[in-house]
Formats: sequence, structure tokens, C-alpha cells
Amino acid sequence: MSSIHTSSVSPHMSITFCGGTGSVTGANFLFEIDTSAYSKNKSFKILVDCGLEQGSEAAEKFNQQPFSYIPASIDVLLVTHAHADHIGRIPKLVKDGFRGRIYSTPATRDLAEVMLADAVHLLTEESGHLHKPALYEETDVQTAFSLWHTIPYYTPTDIGGCVSMIAKDSGHILGAAMYELHVGTNVCPTLGAFTPKTGGTVPTAQKKYGETVIVFTGDLGNSPALFLRDTDSIAGADYLVMESVYGDRNHESKEKRRAELAAVITDTARRNRTLIIPAFSLERTQDILFEMNELERAGKIPSIPIYIDSPLAQKVTDIYRRYSDSYNDRAKKLLAAGDKDIFAVPKLTRIENNRESERVDSFPNPKIIMAGSGMSVGGRIIRHEQHFLPDRNTTLLLVGYQALGTLGRALEEGVPEVTIAGERVPVRAEIKTILGYSSHKDSDHLVEFVSGAASTLKKVFVAMGEPKSELFLAQRIHDYLGVNAVVPKLGDTSTLS
Repeated sequence: MSSIHTSSVSPHMSITFCGGTGSVTGANFLFEIDTSAYSKNKSFKILVDCGLEQGSEAAEKFNQQPFSYIPASIDVLLVTHAHADHIGRIPKLVKDGFRGRIYSTPATRDLAEVMLADAVHLLTEESGHLHKPALYEETDVQTAFSLWHTIPYYTPTDIGGCVSMIAKDSGHILGAAMYELHVGTNVCPTLGAFTPKTGGTVPTAQKKYGETVIVFTGDLGNSPALFLRDTDSIAGADYLVMESVYGDRNHESKEKRRAELAAVITDTARRNRTLIIPAFSLERTQDILFEMNELERAGKIPSIPIYIDSPLAQKVTDIYRRYSDSYNDRAKKLLAAGDKDIFAVPKLTRIENNRESERVDSFPNPKIIMAGSGMSVGGRIIRHEQHFLPDRNTTLLLVGYQALGTLGRALEEGVPEVTIAGERVPVRAEIKTILGYSSHKDSDHLVEFVSGAASTLKKVFVAMGEPKSELFLAQRIHDYLGVNAVVPKLGDTSTLS
């Protein structure tokens, strides 16, 4: 397939912010190119991510609303990674008429299969309880994967509409990609300079006259990560749409977070307590398991029973094991040295069904229970919290971002009582937070990331964060780097020169 633009005039381009503004969740960006000068079609439309809004009743209403564009008019959907706030509405997009091509890395497709299978199961259950139609059904998920194509990192791909793209490693989770779109004249040949990364930086293709480079970051990883590769450079970009989850604050150091985790686990064993860890099934669970494995092998924590009460997390971990070629040099050296499974913590038990999940609560202390969801908005963690929050011999450890309106955010803020399944539950458990395990870059590293392309950037669009984080980061980019940074609002359209 080829539809290379051969005119010397760069086409009209625009970005519409259909989701992921003023909110960490719900990523959904529409990139349009006017192709009327050289094609019978008047425009070429690329959607970047199609995620769920999460964390509030307003989010549920937003997810049910019709899209602000006609799904059948979208030519291409680019999926940055497999978190629900980036893929959760793809089956709805299909249900509403989308029949274009979907692109992602192979790992993202594999992860999306288990994530969306889990989502449709939960949606079906929920619709039965509430006596209302589900957001989408199994057939919509199946249709989505019939449209799905995979591309390896660093592989130039002509996607039509005078656009070629390349997927770069964002370092966020397994398979996560930033999409670098080259728009303009003779696009594909300019990408020939790209070669796979081998322990160094990725070469930047030379731009030709009239060509424009736009980068959509998705989420950016907290590099250097425990076992995944670092975030790639975006040198040479003209426009950037980026995340800002931690745009207004920094993480504690990796040494400090490791020491804090070891201290919490050691305290759990010494005081014969229960440790509850709400953890995202995708990435956070694997990070914590990797860290526990390392700590226990080094003799930094005692060996106590750990229960993974999340079938989804278990499936995701199995996929992580299959993609060891995506690990960083440190993790590869561990495998080469004989560590056959970097997630295999001693005394680890996988909980398979609801009956076993209920029995875990009565198992003797000390013990650690990890379950989803990471923000305590659903999943098996809810029942464990309902049981253990009134217990003073319990520690609840929060190891990730807690969105506004979620139960996790309320617990993080220290409320004395919460409501779970209609029941008022007193909070007597000890609540601890370790922010350093976030898989997102913090404020300083977001600015550092942008600085790599500061000499060419015309504008940065700061999105995918709470309003104060977006505004703070945009101001820092402007003040520190002299780059024009703006914070779009939901529904805004920006024309690119």
C-alpha cells in the first residue's frame, strides 16, 4: 500500500483533543490531514488511542456517550499501549462503525487481548446487575482484533495519507510505543536511516523540505525501569502531544522506594501482620514481583507467603515472560546468569478462583495479598479491603497513582471511613504510600525528555494529567526550555503549520 504525497506543498494538518485532557485517563486524539490536493478523498484521519475515562460516575457517563467524530470515517487507529485508559473503548469504536486499520507493537496486541477479554467479562456482569446494555460485547472485541496489525519497534511503515510512522519505545510498560509520524513529501525514504536500538540511541531520520514530524507519546516510562528498556529520544520532532500525570511533582529515588518496600515487608513479618497491595494487573504487579524477587535473593526481606489474587495479572505476567527480548541489559544478565524467571518470588501462590480468594483472608499471618485494581475501583481487592480495612493489624500499601474520585485516592488522603458495596467501612488499617513505583516519568524527567527536541519543537501539547499537573508542566517547559507549550481543553482543535 502506498499513497505518498509528491507535492512540494505540505498538507493542512490538525489535532483534535477528543479525550485525555484535564484527566489522566481517556486518551483519544484525532490527527487529520487534508489530502484533497492529491487524492480523491478529502482527508485522512488517524486516531491515537481510544481509552476509557476512569475513576468517577462522570467517567462512566462519558464512556457511554457517542464519539465526537464519526467512527466509520477513521482510517487508522494507533494504539500506544494496553492500559484500559488507552484501549478500553476500542470495541465501542468498532461497535459504532469503525472498520479501519489498527496498529500496535506485537506485545501490545497480546496484552490487549487479555485486557479486553477481562473488560468485556466485567462489562457483561455489570450490565446484568444494572439491567442496562453493556458498553460493548464479545463480538465487538473479536472484530477489533480482525482489524489489528502489528509492527515491531523502529520499522518504517507507510500508513497512507502521505504519512509514514515509526514506533519508538516509550519505556512505560511492555510493548508501549510513541508514534513518530512523518507527514509530507516522499515520506518513506526519509525513514531509511532508522535501525533497531542496540544499547544506544535510535538514529533520527533527516527531515526533507516540507516534511513535518509529529510525536504522540502515549505514557512515558519512569526510566531507568526495573527490567524494561529506557525511553527513546524524539530529537527532530516539530510537534509533540505528551502526557503529564506527574507533571507537577517528582518521585522519590529508586533506592528510597526499594528501601521503603523492604521496610514495609520486614515490618509485616516482624509484627505478624497482613499486607494488602492494590496493584494494576499490567506492569505494577510485575514490577513489585521483580523487586521482591531481587530483595529476597539479596537477603533484604524475610520469606513470607505472597498471594497473587488476580487471574488477569497472572495472564499478563505470562506474556511478560514471553517477551524477554524487550528486557533491559540488567534483566537479560539475570536470565543469562541462571535466573529462569525474574518474577518467581519464593512462597508465591497464584489464586485461581473466588472460593480460594475468600479463603486467603483467613490464612495465617504474616502474609501479603496483591490484587487488582490499582486504584481500588473494582476487582478482588475491593473484597479484601472491605474485610481488612477495619483491622488494626493490617497495612494497606499504595504503589501507584490514585485518580480523583477513586477509593484509592480517598484512602491515600486518609479518610476515616469509606463505603464499599453499600457498606460503611471504618479505616483502622495503617495506610502507606510509595510513589516511586509509578511507571510514569516525574516532572523533572518529563522536562528532560522534551529538552532532547527543544531546538526543533514548534509546539508541545500537554495532556493526560490532572489540570494542575498539565498547567505546571506546560509552564516549566516554557520557562526552562523556551518552547511553546499549551494545555488543550476537551474538544479543542489545533491547526499545525
